[in-house]
Amino acid sequence: MTYLQALILGIVQGLTEFIPVSSSGHLVLVPWVFGWDFLSPAAEKTFDVALHLGTLVAVVVALRADVKDLLLSAWSIVRERRVDTFEQRLVVYLLIGSVPAAIVGFVFEDVITEVLSDAWVIAITLAAFGVVMYLVDRFSSTNRELESLTFKDALFVGAAQAIALIPGTSRSGITITAGILRDLTRVTAVRFSFLLSLPITAGVVAYKMYELVTEPLPAGIGIGQLVVGVAASALTGWLAIEWLLSFLRRRTLLVFVIWRFAAALLVVILIVTGVRSPTG
Repeated sequence: MTYLQALILGIVQGLTEFIPVSSSGHLVLVPWVFGWDFLSPAAEKTFDVALHLGTLVAVVVALRADVKDLLLSAWSIVRERRVDTFEQRLVVYLLIGSVPAAIVGFVFEDVITEVLSDAWVIAITLAAFGVVMYLVDRFSSTNRELESLTFKDALFVGAAQAIALIPGTSRSGITITAGILRDLTRVTAVRFSFLLSLPITAGVVAYKMYELVTEPLPAGIGIGQLVVGVAASALTGWLAIEWLLSFLRRRTLLVFVIWRFAAALLVVILIVTGVRSPTG
């Protein structure tokens, strides 16, 4: 992996992790489109964790006031052993919402990585969930604020997050859509989606970072490329969050639906014309 490739993939991760067009799908498609075949499966997993560390930093920085309140509320729950305030309930909701994706990811990680990363699958999921996103955004009420969040909302959005493990679905896309389906405002759905990413992303990164410090780096990737990837994904991720929150105060999700259809169409064209094989 070159430093330029690490930079490009870091930028792709930072932008598409939060913009609802599927980071996992784009991280598969970008090397596929350009014919990059430079990493072993072990190295790909290592670099993927580095990129998610960058986007974790982006969420913490962009939503630092919310994160501070959540940490203080979590500590008060431990200290007082009760849940009274909305902030304390939100901590519980985020933990509840993280459970479905954690279970599915643990049980089906190999299947998701080896079977569902085919370009055809990504094209189908990009388009199919684009349709879902459009219909939900078009016909939902979107009138509830974050303070109205309930246990059922958290569980519903958390279940949607589990589906997002399929490349091409988009974690942010499906959780934002699920929040809108529960009549949350677009900005509220975005905030909850990003906050919901914190527990599971932090857990995965911590687990994988432990593996990195106890085992040598896989061949084909070095510390320098990891640093470039983390920095690029953190900076672009922070910018993407700030932009999306501002954009959805005035606009709908339509532009992202169009993006998804265009990406899916590009994949289909490259496959049917023989430019690229669907498996790489």
